[in-house]
Amino acid sequence: MRSFLHCFCLGLAVACSAGALAGTDFPSKPITLVVPFPAGSTTDGVARSLSARAQTYLGQAIVVENKPGAEGQLAAQDVARAAADGYRITLATSGNLSLLPALRIQPPYDVMADFTPIADIGRFTFVFYVRQDLPVSTLAEFAEYAKRRPGQLNYATGNSTGQVTFAHLKGRMGVDMVHVPYKGEPPAMMDLLAGRVDAMIGTTIGLPYVKEGRVRALAVLSTTRSAVFPSTPTLEESGFERLPITSWAGVLGPKGLPPAVVARIAAAFNRAAADAQVQAQMDSLGFPLEQGGPEALRPLMAQQLAIHAQLVKQAGLSPE
Repeated sequence: MRSFLHCFCLGLAVACSAGALAGTDFPSKPITLVVPFPAGSTTDGVARSLSARAQTYLGQAIVVENKPGAEGQLAAQDVARAAADGYRITLATSGNLSLLPALRIQPPYDVMADFTPIADIGRFTFVFYVRQDLPVSTLAEFAEYAKRRPGQLNYATGNSTGQVTFAHLKGRMGVDMVHVPYKGEPPAMMDLLAGRVDAMIGTTIGLPYVKEGRVRALAVLSTTRSAVFPSTPTLEESGFERLPITSWAGVLGPKGLPPAVVARIAAAFNRAAADAQVQAQMDSLGFPLEQGGPEALRPLMAQQLAIHAQLVKQAGLSPE
């Protein structure tokens, strides 16, 4: 019996030591960063720019894997079920981790229990776009135009944030419009350019087309004007109450990641966010960077879960 206890305690000590040392040689092989939206999306651009720089600090490649589908649910579930070793992580967003659970009767994952927050990396800017030939120049004019044409105008969304924020604004405007959902922002923007849809709420994916005069931006949904849309007013400046949500982006892994692994990945992404070239790339995307670890990301996630759930109720949407 004494021999058994001795062996058991020795084995336990070895296991604990292995766990404590798990991060000392990390990473020893490439890391996969799962992105919940397709290539060409703003999220994809953010992921590729940051990971290209972060991998230089890790000494191993970071391979971006696009796994779109189900409003980002597929990517999140994939990483939630991955081994807790740091080699499969995700660039999560408020769309698939703050909003999606509020849109499901049975949420596909427990956001606060099934993931390990690693790094808070930045904020998305959402914009209210309209087709170029729509005869309106402000959000107030759009509301009046749509009111006079109940059920005749449509709007595109390429993610859950666009869906819920447009539904919420539509209620505030008192307008009746047809929702046209898309699997990602790129095809939604292409149909806005082609005039097949009248309006869209999306990220800064529309910036080059606004510059070319092919679509128009009527308002930004952020609390202040965007550096890349300096002449576009905020919702408040347009006469509408601002939305209380924060469109965050962060790096997460499955639950149970060793603290040393978390610290290693967080440090690499924070150093990447401090890089001047990366900052210039993110500025061009209208994506303000943050430099925060799990201590910043975890409370933000908890706060935004509650806020997004309330927004869904206010928008009159029923969980599916």
